[in-house]
Amino acid sequence: MKAERSYPVFAVTPKAEAAIHRGHPWVYAEEITSAPEHVENGTLVDVVSKKGRYLGTGFFSEHSKIRVRLISRNANDRFDTAFWERKLRWAWEYRKAVMGPEDLDACRIIFGEADAFPGLTVDKFRDLLSVQVLSVGMERIQDILLPALVRLLREDGFAIRGVFLRNDVALREKEGLSQGKGWYPLPGEEPPQSPVTEIVENGVKYLVDVENGQKTGFFLDQKYNRRAVAHLARGKTVLDCFTHTGSFALNAAMGGAKHVTAVDVSESAVEMARANAARNGLDGVMECVQANVFDLLPQLAQQSAKYDFIILDPPAFTKSRKTVSNALAGYKEINYRAMRLLPRGGLLATCSCSHFATEEKFVAMLHDAARDAGVQLRQIEARQQSCDHPILWGVEETSYLKFYLFQVV
Repeated sequence: MKAERSYPVFAVTPKAEAAIHRGHPWVYAEEITSAPEHVENGTLVDVVSKKGRYLGTGFFSEHSKIRVRLISRNANDRFDTAFWERKLRWAWEYRKAVMGPEDLDACRIIFGEADAFPGLTVDKFRDLLSVQVLSVGMERIQDILLPALVRLLREDGFAIRGVFLRNDVALREKEGLSQGKGWYPLPGEEPPQSPVTEIVENGVKYLVDVENGQKTGFFLDQKYNRRAVAHLARGKTVLDCFTHTGSFALNAAMGGAKHVTAVDVSESAVEMARANAARNGLDGVMECVQANVFDLLPQLAQQSAKYDFIILDPPAFTKSRKTVSNALAGYKEINYRAMRLLPRGGLLATCSCSHFATEEKFVAMLHDAARDAGVQLRQIEARQQSCDHPILWGVEETSYLKFYLFQVV
């Protein structure tokens, strides 16, 4: 027996209906064929087909092109506190099921649409939670979600001392939300004195600043890819390009590399990488250099520099479909240069974190780069983002990271 419906009803096009049946949770503004006037921003609405068949319930956003974000396709769901606590528990239990206990020290607990919390990201860095709220619907219920999540983790033995909101994101403006950052006021608790904590990932120690670090403070999605690099690095001379905080370089050094050169264009990133090397007692093996990788790789070729293993972990060269071709040209340039620099039998780790540079396009670029470099690639592994950033089939936006390990032959 279906629960009585009291939500505003939005009818949608057959195209939107088909997308929902495939599992996609978004309804775009142009896909809505009828809706009541004066619906409150951020409130729950029912989505129905052209013939009035129930398709799902989601949060309405009056400002965004994504007008409704579905949270349920079950007409019997009641969206009370118990519903949200149950969903939080499912998300946490999933992480505990797919990750080892040591990997829960730093992990993503909520990955937006993949966990049916559209527009919400929650990363756990040891005793701090770093949160981004990117949809008006999640903003409306954050006072239910965040205290409940802290209680859940504490009940499981994790001493969470605070929640930091990293809402300094331009995307919030598309939802009509203001930007800002600061401690979330947990009921009856004083905010922590410091936004800095230490995490351990793959045996490597890092200081994470949830207030000033990039995104939520630290990139967690390459956890197991870094481990794969460490496994191959023993005895190798390694060049880590776009090193940022030095994470791939540190894993290579921890894995027994003979020498690691970590490169980034940002001097502050290089300083952080140096500090992380010292923190882990790896500064004798790891050299950190400030340079533009696009300039450095041709210079190294002219100098006949010798590296056994090159790692390319660039930032997203594109964040829209309009600039994909330029991004692929950039990816090809650095991969071509790296392939030319490596000797026969050398190793290449290469990746893209841009959703718009699809796997098909990225693979085609690698084929072109290898052809132009006059080398053949023997694939060791093809990997994606770590399992705490799950890919939800039917929601292509949840799949974004491409990571390949090759031997040059």
